[in-house]
Amino acid sequence: MVVASGARAETAAGAGAAVDAGTAVTSEGGEAAGERGREADGESWTHGGSTAGRVNGHGYPPRVGQPWNVFVEGDNLEALAHLEPASVDLVSIDPPYNTGNGFAYLDRWGRHEAWLAMMRPRLVAARGVLQETGAIFVSIDDHEVAHLRLLLDEVFGERRFLAQIVVNLNPKGRQLGGGFATSHEYLLVYARDDVRCVLDATTTETVDPADFPLTTSDGRRHRQLPLRNTNKKFNPVTARTLHFPVHGDPVSGRVSTSPFDGSVEVSPVFGDGSPAVWRWSRPRIEERPDDLVCRVVAGRLGERVDVFQRDWLSPDRRKKLRTIWLAEEIGSTDTAVAELKAMVGQVFESPKPTGLTRRILQTMPDDAVVLDFFAGSGTTGHAVALANAEDGGTRVCLSVNSAEPTRPGSHAHTAGLQSVADITRARLQAVADTVGGGFEERPLQRRWDTR
Repeated sequence: MVVASGARAETAAGAGAAVDAGTAVTSEGGEAAGERGREADGESWTHGGSTAGRVNGHGYPPRVGQPWNVFVEGDNLEALAHLEPASVDLVSIDPPYNTGNGFAYLDRWGRHEAWLAMMRPRLVAARGVLQETGAIFVSIDDHEVAHLRLLLDEVFGERRFLAQIVVNLNPKGRQLGGGFATSHEYLLVYARDDVRCVLDATTTETVDPADFPLTTSDGRRHRQLPLRNTNKKFNPVTARTLHFPVHGDPVSGRVSTSPFDGSVEVSPVFGDGSPAVWRWSRPRIEERPDDLVCRVVAGRLGERVDVFQRDWLSPDRRKKLRTIWLAEEIGSTDTAVAELKAMVGQVFESPKPTGLTRRILQTMPDDAVVLDFFAGSGTTGHAVALANAEDGGTRVCLSVNSAEPTRPGSHAHTAGLQSVADITRARLQAVADTVGGGFEERPLQRRWDTR
């Protein structure tokens, strides 16, 4: 299937003019004039040349000889038109922020309507190439976050909204200018389909062993959680089947649904003595008695016998990701600059840290097909290679960037990198040389370019 890419994008209500949807746009804040008003009627393409044989609703069959990083130079809207529908598992993009700042390229679209008109067709196309199990992560700052969230609601649907994550990329805060010292940006996260999305917003990294202070005689660490439901919305009226007595011995700690020698009857109650309910059903208590313990507690009305769940610490223990990601966890702009400098030099002023992208990657299967059509300095491809090298995954990243010239006098231009695409290309080649996984550049097939 080939999608036409030359249609003009409508601006928001009240805008005085339309912005051409075919304008080439680069990543991490830049845009360039590109081919306009043409149809992408050339061959469509996918990873490995075909979408046939996909397994488990994500990823591809074993990728023998397939590179981890593939790069396409050209207009990202044209590139999206050449992708097969539902061929991508994860879209991770860092579009221009419309701040008016420039370094390797310009980052200025002027009015919000013009910026939105640039973004709308690209997000619509991104939705089209995402699998129903997939998700999109979009980086943005305060300048356009409100407008972008409304646009994503429009394109993906409000119910597909998953999170607005605060990303602490500048712990010290920006000290230039007046006002507050801004220390954060945002990630807006949406599912392609809120029911089928396989995104897992949990991690092993934030599990703190100190939260499990108790140890059994055989060395297993755990904590004790009340077996009763502490939420008063759940009570004998709303959850009738979970209000029943159990039997426990506060000396031995044994718990059972049936009486035994030395046991006392224990019913679930709130701290004020009003009736409560258990979190576990009777069959589950019978199945897992070793995960429960009975003991005496000092309650608001005096001592009472209660039942607790032993919540175990295991190597694969996971914890829900918070919606504030700290620089100490995912890296900062400073660490991102250092990473890029180690690869190709100081050729990009505000790249993203690979730790941020790797956390995004951790939310999806390790065989995900990843698309970054605002590829900028190539952070996403770098992160994919690092993740695969660490966990043995078979992720593949398709990075797209335009050939917009770098600004004369910039570090990139001085280093001989004539276009923003040259920065992406140089980094991904350096990643292949140092981390591994291979690198391949593919042409942007456009039939109208044929002479």
